[in-house]
Amino acid sequence: MEQKIILMVEDNQDDADLTVRAFKKNNITNKVIVAKDGVEALDYLHGTGMYAGRDVKDLPVVVLLDLKLPKLNGMEVLRSIRQDELTKLLPVVILTSSSEQKDVIEGYKLNVNSYVRKPVDFEQFSEAVKILGLYWTLWNEPPVIL
Repeated sequence: MEQKIILMVEDNQDDADLTVRAFKKNNITNKVIVAKDGVEALDYLHGTGMYAGRDVKDLPVVVLLDLKLPKLNGMEVLRSIRQDELTKLLPVVILTSSSEQKDVIEGYKLNVNSYVRKPVDFEQFSEAVKILGLYWTLWNEPPVIL
């Protein structure tokens, strides 16, 4: 069985490292692709730029999407994902430090699957990432895109 990929869109290297470490600590062994900005995330999904030639039908099992990103912010990335026929059903979880109600509302208007605020405490963060990882990689049944 092919390993399920998690696409993490995160410009903060410390947060990306903490997330990967929390996955490993909790035996979530999926390959994690880290896109450092919104453009890189869309390049990965569309097989363009540095990901030219990648099989675009090999979609991640989930996208963990930060909101405050360089080049293209998280809402713009989510909007683009939802407008593309290939990626519109892709599970996307906003994982951000923002607790702005307007961000929560806009995310759900753009059909985000979940909005999770990053806990500041590492143990709480690790627990949140563990639950997210288990749910989206093991329990959730994503649609098969043909």
